[in-house]
Amino acid sequence: MATGVGLLGFFAKGMGRVLPGIRLRPPGALPEEEFAGACVSCFKCGNVCPNDCISFYGPDEGLDKAFTPYIVARERGCILCGECTDVCPTGALQPFEVSREGWVASVKMGVARVNEEMCFSYNMRTCGACYQACPLAGQAIRLGLYETPILNPEECVGCGLCEQACLHLPQAIRVLPLGTTGRRGNT
Repeated sequence: MATGVGLLGFFAKGMGRVLPGIRLRPPGALPEEEFAGACVSCFKCGNVCPNDCISFYGPDEGLDKAFTPYIVARERGCILCGECTDVCPTGALQPFEVSREGWVASVKMGVARVNEEMCFSYNMRTCGACYQACPLAGQAIRLGLYETPILNPEECVGCGLCEQACLHLPQAIRVLPLGTTGRRGNT
């Protein structure tokens, strides 16, 4: 819980510090405790990923996480192709329908948050890069005046493509993990 509060502090007024890469589980991941028990660290998900966005924890991260997959959205967001879930031998990554409806129903890697003080569009400098990158544009993210991103957290799947596309450095939009929830409905 302390980690979640610390991450949310990034978005408090006046905060401008840079967060290190936030690690998200791949799409379709079981809740963290179940995922840790089910993942056999086979590396198949990372090998099959066409976007090359899946990395693996090292042994220095602790034995419970060692060699399990994660995604750092700022480096490379997930394109939601579902290839990783198709090759997972244990069901640690649950398959989902590769469609807008399937993503919203089954994928919840995290949720995007905008720091309005940093966002170009909220400061009257039109941008819209996050909207253009979102596979659920018009649903998870809409545009307001000056292309201000208006997020719908219920529809956001946390793929991180918006964060990867953000032109502001440090990025004004970040995808935050949901804690122990890997899939929608597992809160």
